[in-house]
Amino acid sequence: MPGVVDYLKWRRALERSRAEGLPDPATPSLVPGSINLDLTTACNYRCDHCIDWDILNDRRKHDDAELRSAMQLMAKGGLRSVILIGGGEPTLYPGFVSFVEFLKSLDLMVAVVSNGSRGDRLLEIAPFLRRGDWVRLSLDSGSNATFTAMHKPARQSLTLDEICSWIPKIRAANPEIDLGYSFIITWKGGARQDTKVIENIHEIVSATQRARDAQFSYISFKPFLERTEDGAEVMDPSKTEEDLRKVRARIVAEVDRARKLERPGFRVMESTNLRMLEEDRWRNLTAQPRTCHMQALRQVVTPIGTFNCPAYRGVGYAQLGEKDAYKDPETARTTAERTKALLDGFDASHNCREVTCLYHATNWWMEGLIHSDADLDAIEAAEDRRDFFL
Repeated sequence: MPGVVDYLKWRRALERSRAEGLPDPATPSLVPGSINLDLTTACNYRCDHCIDWDILNDRRKHDDAELRSAMQLMAKGGLRSVILIGGGEPTLYPGFVSFVEFLKSLDLMVAVVSNGSRGDRLLEIAPFLRRGDWVRLSLDSGSNATFTAMHKPARQSLTLDEICSWIPKIRAANPEIDLGYSFIITWKGGARQDTKVIENIHEIVSATQRARDAQFSYISFKPFLERTEDGAEVMDPSKTEEDLRKVRARIVAEVDRARKLERPGFRVMESTNLRMLEEDRWRNLTAQPRTCHMQALRQVVTPIGTFNCPAYRGVGYAQLGEKDAYKDPETARTTAERTKALLDGFDASHNCREVTCLYHATNWWMEGLIHSDADLDAIEAAEDRRDFFL
């Protein structure tokens, strides 16, 4: 909360100075509170529905020592959480296990989003994780046949059964962490460029049953996203091959059936944009303020550069710096100035006009406070849930 209030005070002072024709106030450090960290672009799957397939298996890599130095600097500057994701498959990073241990030594919350192909490495990191940390596997299916067709793993013998068999072992090693089963809902007509995706609505219930039986903490459902020509990550259900109302009705019916499988210790979760799709209100999340304030609080660090949002990973006009944007104090100051420039130059009301933004309400809340006379020091924080992933 102090970091958010400091940001709001700076933005308010900046607006006032510009209105009065005065020089801009000094730019603060602007170290984000949470980052998505792509340890690698390497991936051992060839998923048709992957939103990042244009940047997979890029030759650029992190320098491990430099990356660790950056994490230390950011932790001192206010970083609270790191999501190891991608981009690529994080467990393929040669130093994956030791890097997770290092992040925990900095007292950071850590999450891992993995394809599940290296359950052995996920088991190795389990002892380092604490309550509030989580591991989520991107599985998107309920049967081995659909899993193989959607993900096309390099090792053809890899099955959903094998991946799920690691979950009881991980839970036994550390019962405190949340283990998630991620399911991107796809429909006929959805495509990644010219490649049609495989529909999986019919496997929502079977995936939920599998997740519960395998001892996952939850299954989470979210809608399929595509990239526009200018790089934005958007939901476009209008491309369905059947009436959109029928697709929504099928999704709602299947998720309702899945909910009946909930029990203590296992829950069914829906993303914000999925709920809005089901209620036919998803367009409400596309009316963004001009300034995306969240890009100062959450960023994406990858081997191909540092970006302002997970929805713009690899997009040039959303780039804050190179992969080493926080390697030392001098570079971090340069990145802060670039962040300030992007806060000015990245017009979210235009660039994100088709994006069902998860931070829609947060951005408008911050925008309102900046342009109000409210006492920022009097803002009361909600109960601390220790969820610094924003």
